Amino acid sequence: MLTGHGIATFRFDFFGQAESEGPFDQITITVAIEQAAAAIDLMRQKGFCRIGLMGSSFGGLVSILTAAQRTDLDCLALKCPVVDFAEELRLEFGDDGLAQWKATDTIPDILDGPDRVKLQYAFYEDCLRQIAYSPARSITAPTVIVQGDKDEHVPLHQSRRLYEALRVKKHLELVPGADHQFTKGADFTHMTQVIADWLIQHLAPVQR
Repeated sequence: MLTGHGIATFRFDFFGQAESEGPFDQITITVAIEQAAAAIDLMRQKGFCRIGLMGSSFGGLVSILTAAQRTDLDCLALKCPVVDFAEELRLEFGDDGLAQWKATDTIPDILDGPDRVKLQYAFYEDCLRQIAYSPARSITAPTVIVQGDKDEHVPLHQSRRLYEALRVKKHLELVPGADHQFTKGADFTHMTQVIADWLIQHLAPVQR
């Protein structure tokens, strides 16, 4: 959708995920922010002068915090972003689950597998220091937020509060009936179109 408008794209996996090296259990939001910043810097080094940042869920949180530290982004697009991951984890695991996590440095398999997954409790402690509402006030890039109003993972009030915190050109698109993954075809099409339109609006080359 973007390349047809002359917009190049670059996508990467965070530390310890998919094709990226490193043990997953040592990921933190702080590490992920460093990696997102390095990706933007790499694009600058390669000569790209207009850059937008797009993140989904955990990547949305990283994108918010990364954008809050920079003034060189032309736009920001967020798909069902986590804004306060510590709150989401408390809702997901409860007090007993958090205590077990702290004692074992493991969490339930988020893909519903039978075995627990190694993840250091330091991740949760880092989350408590990386809540994005206040940093969002520093964002200078025009920002779009897209979330389904039936999102089963990220509380809807997080996107609404984030939207209120933003002090830039902004748009909040709530997709009726859509879940976190936008599993219905029409919902997925709607979400991708809104995000693509925002990126194209702010990044497409000027026609001469």
